[in-house]
Amino acid sequence: MGAVTFDQSIAFFDEQFARQIRDHDFQLNPFETAALPHLQGRVLDFGCGMGNLAVAAARRGCRVTALDASAAAIEHLRQVAAAEGLGLDAAQVDLRNHAIDADFDCVVSIGLLMFFDCPTALRALAQLQAHVKPGGTAIVNLLVEGTTYLDMFDPGSHCLFERDELARRFEGWTILASEFADYPAPGARTKCFATIIARKPGAAAAQA
Repeated sequence: MGAVTFDQSIAFFDEQFARQIRDHDFQLNPFETAALPHLQGRVLDFGCGMGNLAVAAARRGCRVTALDASAAAIEHLRQVAAAEGLGLDAAQVDLRNHAIDADFDCVVSIGLLMFFDCPTALRALAQLQAHVKPGGTAIVNLLVEGTTYLDMFDPGSHCLFERDELARRFEGWTILASEFADYPAPGARTKCFATIIARKPGAAAAQA
């Protein structure tokens, strides 16, 4: 059931991304805008979606690896990277079980982990943390408890973290920012997001 539901969400976002590409809608969302100043050196965008943040980081001189399950998004990213000569490598992968095989100065995952069941989400988060270089930065954003708009989810195939869970998962890191944001959703419901920006203990990250 989980795999089927996740595949359905991929199809949903594939259609949305294709529409955004047609409409030339490439604006950063608020979470991406907040993340961009923290990106430097070698960057992993895990669940890059349309890739607007990945492109913006690459234009600033970062070396970006962008991963997503959406074929439409990845094809668009590859075209942009080729046209502009950007240091951006985009790949279509199954994010639920993709093995990260390199370390990064910055790791970003915005609006992704809540689409996994909780064991998969926690495993993915631990893997992302493990592949941040000492002194590097992790930026994670997801929906949390309090969210009442759940139309995109199957009841047994998603994970809403407790509101303070991200902070607990980054115990021992230097927390640069930890924020909550509520957004109105259809049917007088709410989407509740948590975002954390944290620096891993160790030497300073490489500069771009």
